[in-house]
Amino acid sequence: MPRTSSGSLQSLRRANQERLLTLLLRKGPVHRAELARRADLSRTTVSTIVADLMARGLVAESAAAGPGTDGRAKEALVVNPAAAVALGMDFTFDHVWVHLSDLGHREIAGAGQAVDTDLGWAERIDVAADLLDGLIAQHGLDRARIVGAGIGLPGPIERSTGIVSTSLPDQPWSHVHAADEFAQRLGLPVAIENNTRLEAVAESYSGAGKGVRDLMYVGLSSGIAAGLILDGRLYRGAVGAAGELGHTSVNVDGPACACGNRGCLVLHAGIPAVLAALRPHLGAKASVEDVLAAAAAGDRACEGVLADVGQMTGRVLASLCNLLNPERIVVGGELARAGEVLLDPLRTAIRRYALTLVRDVDVVPAALDLGARAGAVGGAALILRERPGLAAALVEMTDGASA
Repeated sequence: MPRTSSGSLQSLRRANQERLLTLLLRKGPVHRAELARRADLSRTTVSTIVADLMARGLVAESAAAGPGTDGRAKEALVVNPAAAVALGMDFTFDHVWVHLSDLGHREIAGAGQAVDTDLGWAERIDVAADLLDGLIAQHGLDRARIVGAGIGLPGPIERSTGIVSTSLPDQPWSHVHAADEFAQRLGLPVAIENNTRLEAVAESYSGAGKGVRDLMYVGLSSGIAAGLILDGRLYRGAVGAAGELGHTSVNVDGPACACGNRGCLVLHAGIPAVLAALRPHLGAKASVEDVLAAAAAGDRACEGVLADVGQMTGRVLASLCNLLNPERIVVGGELARAGEVLLDPLRTAIRRYALTLVRDVDVVPAALDLGARAGAVGGAALILRERPGLAAALVEMTDGASA
């Protein structure tokens, strides 16, 4: 009987530890009294549990939250940012980026590497794993403190399996059971997401979408996609295919797309289309950097093509505004660096084609100067926001630390 009682008490204590830690991860900083109220526990119980969590190095005190309910300054409780590490990885068509953050979403380290567009998926994982090993060694990090990896890949991800959709068979990740492959290679819990969605998470957490509950992020690059934050939550769709904006047909008689459709937006407004239109003007070796630099210098041809991209994308977004009524649209990706040359025609198209009630949606450029690493930053943030059992993993990780 005593054993059963002791076991029950230990289970209850562990459950309370996890409950308080989860609240601090989601709501911190929080005063002790408020934490007790939210957890529906006595202040005595909360004080006991908090003392243990502090001894484990998982919780710290901070005055950042200001005065308590009685008007006097009181220290609030926060999760100790240094207690663990979140990993984010992002794989675009020609780049791999790795990002490590603490529990406060602050960057610890990051590194990227360009890759050949023909490189296979297994070799891309090798590149990322090597980058991770280098960062761990360089910064003296404990691999055992990494609580999970958020992985960004191009294309739709089937939610139930973690398999990259076969709708784009020319991509290196097509048919790959990415969730299993990364979990085996890294030895970590992983979350596989479309990389544009992870860019949306990054902007939502600390960029131009911060504090916005209904947000649409649009990434304009070699591919075109959207990341949706609806009512404060990342929206993935029934099977994980939400946001494939680039494969909206803008011309049913247009060129065939690898997805099986015709006249897809990406064929007219993605980077390859922009370069194809401007290389006769700029030269056969012109890059997107050349296009952006020429447009910034007032080149009329470059300005015109980028304006066409904005106008065509804006027409598609007008329909999505009618459907979803976002509060704000954040435009990111390489082409968004063109600034108002692209954004002004995009806004004009939305105002022209969207319903009156929704056409004045706020359209802003991405705020985070992240470049190729945006998806990796979002991947680490996703782990901290959504990884199941994160609090339990942190408590287990520190078992024995308070003894």
